[in-house]
Amino acid sequence: MILVDTALAKRQAENKPIRVAMVGAGFMGRGIALQICNYVPGMELVAIANRDTEKAKRAYSEAGVLDAQEVDSLCKLEENIRNGRYSITNDAMLLCDAEGIDAIIEVTGAVEFGTNVAMRAIQGKKHIIMMNAEVDGTVGPILKVYADKAGVVFTNADGDQPGVEMNLYRFVKSLGVKPVLCGNIKGLHDPYRNPTTQKGFAEKWGQNPSMVTSFADGSKISFEQAIVANGTGMRVGTRGMHGPTVPSGTPLKDVVHNLYPLEELLEGPGIVDYIVGAEPGPGVFVLGTHDHPIQQHYLNLYKLGEGPLYLFYTPYHLCHFEVPSTVARAVLFNDAALTPTYGPCVEVVAAAKIDLKAGEVIDPIGHYMTYGLCENADTTERENLLPIGVAEGCILKNDVPKDKVLTYDDVILPEGRLVDKLREEQRRHFASAAKPSAAQVFKKEAVA
Repeated sequence: MILVDTALAKRQAENKPIRVAMVGAGFMGRGIALQICNYVPGMELVAIANRDTEKAKRAYSEAGVLDAQEVDSLCKLEENIRNGRYSITNDAMLLCDAEGIDAIIEVTGAVEFGTNVAMRAIQGKKHIIMMNAEVDGTVGPILKVYADKAGVVFTNADGDQPGVEMNLYRFVKSLGVKPVLCGNIKGLHDPYRNPTTQKGFAEKWGQNPSMVTSFADGSKISFEQAIVANGTGMRVGTRGMHGPTVPSGTPLKDVVHNLYPLEELLEGPGIVDYIVGAEPGPGVFVLGTHDHPIQQHYLNLYKLGEGPLYLFYTPYHLCHFEVPSTVARAVLFNDAALTPTYGPCVEVVAAAKIDLKAGEVIDPIGHYMTYGLCENADTTERENLLPIGVAEGCILKNDVPKDKVLTYDDVILPEGRLVDKLREEQRRHFASAAKPSAAQVFKKEAVA
C-alpha cells in the first residue's frame, strides 16, 4: 500500500509518530523490533512485554536500543511514553491499558494468553495486529465483533502469507476478475512431524521447535487458510483441503490450472487451499475468472492464458518486514490487512497425531499429540468437532485412534478459559447468520 510511506513521512515531519507496543519477543518479535526501530520513520516501538523480560531487553538491544527501562506499573509506563523512553515489562496488560499507545502487535502464538491480550487491547481502544493465526482462526470472528463496537481495527498482519494472500485477492478483485481460489505454497507437509523431528531445523534458524513443527504438520497452514476464508467468504473443498503435491521446483504456472476441481471453483463462493513443492515458494497465489469475452481476450494477450482460470501470484512473503505497514494501515487509514469479515467460514479442527488414550492431557499445537485440519464451519458445528485452538489442556475422556478428528464429546475442557467463553459467544452470535453466496461475496468485495 504505497500511501503508507507518504503518511508515515508526514507523521515523522510533524513529530507525531505512531506509538506501537508489542507482546512477545521471540524469533519473529525480534525481527519486528529491529524493523520498526531502524527502518520505519513515523513509528515508534514504545514498549515490549514478555514473560521473560531478558528476551524483551534482547529484542530492543538487537534493534540498537540499549536504554529500555523495566516497568511494573501503569503510571511508570505512561510516564516513559510521555518522555520518549522505551519500556520492557512482564505484564502485557499494562500495554493494553496504557494511554499513548495506538496499537498492539500480538506475536506470541499462544492461544489462551493471546486471546486475553487481544480482548484487553480492544477494551483499551487500541488497534490489535495479530501475528497469531492460532487466536485469529479460533476466536477471530467474535474478537472482530468486539473491535467493531470499540471502534478499533482487528487485523492479521501483512507480510505473513495470509495477509499477502488478502492483498493479492483485493488486487485481483479490483481488476474485475472474480477470485475463486486463494492458495498458499508449501515446501513440506507431513502431519506426523513433532518437535523431536524438527529440532535440527529449529536450531539451525534459531526458532522454537514446536513452532517449526506446526508449519511442518499442517496446523499453521490450516490456521492461515482458515483466516483467509473468514476474510473472503470462501470455504474448503474437502476436510484438510486438497493440498496437491508436485515435484519439487515445478513452476506453479505450468500445473496449477489443472490441480483443483474446476466445477467446485466456478459454482461456489471459492475455496482456500495450498500446493506442496511448486515454485515460487513460499509465495501465495490466487486463481480467478472473468466472464467478459473482450476482457478474456486482453488477459490472453497479457500472457495469462485463455482461461477459464487466470493465475496471479506473489513469489515471496516477508513476514516481519511488512508488519509496520499493517500497523500504519490500521492507525492511519482504519484499514485491516485481513480481518474476519464473514465470520467463521472455516475452522481448524484437531486430529490425533498418534493413538491417544483416555486420561491423557492434550499438549500444545505443534507438539506430539494433535495436528490441525481445515473444515467448513457448518460441518464443524454439526459434527461437534473440537477446534485445535481449544484442545491444549483438555483431558481425554475416550481413546482416540490416530488420524481421527476429535469432538467435544471426547474431552473435558479446562475451567475458566476466556477462549472457551468466546467460542460460545461466537457460536451464538453467528448461529443465525447465513453464509454468503459467491455472488454476494464478490459484490461486497467489489463495493468495499
